[in-house]
Amino acid sequence: MDHGRNEFATNESLKSRRDEACPVGLPSKSGIYAARAKGAELWDVEGKRYIDFIGGIGVLNVGHAHPKVVEAIKKQAENFIHTAFGIAQYESYVEVCEKLNRIAPGPTKKKTALFNSGAEAVENSVKFARQITGRPGVIAFEGAFHGRTLLATTLTGKAKPYKVGFGPYVPAVFHAPYPDSYHGISTEGALNCLDHIFKTAINANEVAAIIVEPVQGEGGFNPAPKAFLEGLRKKCDDNGILLIADEIQSGMGRTGKYFAFESVGVEPDFLCVAKSIAAGLPLSALVGKAELMDKVVPGSMGSTYGGNPVACAAALAVFDIFETEGLLERAVEIGERTAKRWNALKAKHKNVIGDVRQVGGMVAVEFVKDGDAKQPNGDLAGAILTEARQRGLIMTTAGAYAQCLRSLVPLVISNDLLDEGLDIFEEATEAAIKG
Repeated sequence: MDHGRNEFATNESLKSRRDEACPVGLPSKSGIYAARAKGAELWDVEGKRYIDFIGGIGVLNVGHAHPKVVEAIKKQAENFIHTAFGIAQYESYVEVCEKLNRIAPGPTKKKTALFNSGAEAVENSVKFARQITGRPGVIAFEGAFHGRTLLATTLTGKAKPYKVGFGPYVPAVFHAPYPDSYHGISTEGALNCLDHIFKTAINANEVAAIIVEPVQGEGGFNPAPKAFLEGLRKKCDDNGILLIADEIQSGMGRTGKYFAFESVGVEPDFLCVAKSIAAGLPLSALVGKAELMDKVVPGSMGSTYGGNPVACAAALAVFDIFETEGLLERAVEIGERTAKRWNALKAKHKNVIGDVRQVGGMVAVEFVKDGDAKQPNGDLAGAILTEARQRGLIMTTAGAYAQCLRSLVPLVISNDLLDEGLDIFEEATEAAIKG
């Protein structure tokens, strides 16, 4: 039987097969079926070209099918594909850990363990924090996204669609407001709410960890102010709480630093890494202060597939690409170019574009009704998404009401291609506003 691609397939015919074979709970962000992709471009099964502003939801910082990644994957696959690191170990796993230990924020010596997904890195960070501290409690933040496993879903601060009907959730998890100046939540107010939780919900000496995204991803690309992360670090230090940084979306160069925590000079105790670390292959990492990682009970840390040798080979190629192609600097250039265009659009349409947020290469635009931050306009964002796709640009939403559109464009994109995508976005926005 020929299992190759069906040359007569269409997006619609594949949708019919998908609907028959796959559950309705699986999302379909674009409705297109990919045939091939390169750099920041993607072609569907009907031959239509798209500029990719999603990047596999922040996974493809080095772009689709980078030649160095492809070559690394081929070379490793010819040698061996899997052994299980706990059985027959290999150098590439150790080398990935060494590189992460070297670039992780802060001066303290680090150690790293590899897993498969962002949710796994998050799960293990909480497990280990509880084991190390002997405490049950965990505090996360409203608007957070930490994954789709039960504990990660519990930590996530958005109910629909992530939490509907999945309860009861993991106990001893609490949510605090995340600072958001556009929506009226100050740094001082957010930190004071933590003290309120300590007084009314769980005593500080029963909290194992606080987990935070330095830039919320699904929450709308909200950046945490430096004073807020410094305040979290102090509260953790004062109360024997471990600080976990979820840099699954903001990490691996997206913000112009390898990790956003670098920019504010705050050192977390644990760092969760995934998405762009292996250019599309399943790989995640938990980086921690060495003294803490070595307190984890032997045998209680592991994964059958975690740190797969092919994924590790891809990750090493990613590090090489960042160093040789200057992608950290490029992230800032892309972000500034995008924000400039979106701010110009905002000045023209103040009634419907409420805010533009940029941290390095992470950029989002928020849509509202009547210029009011309290009236999110997810319908307009959705209409722009559709108009853009029809014109050859794929994007995705963010925010509690899907009222934001975000750029996670591969950092290898050229200025010409980026400008073409931004032109399409502007055309799509104008068309959606006109209705």
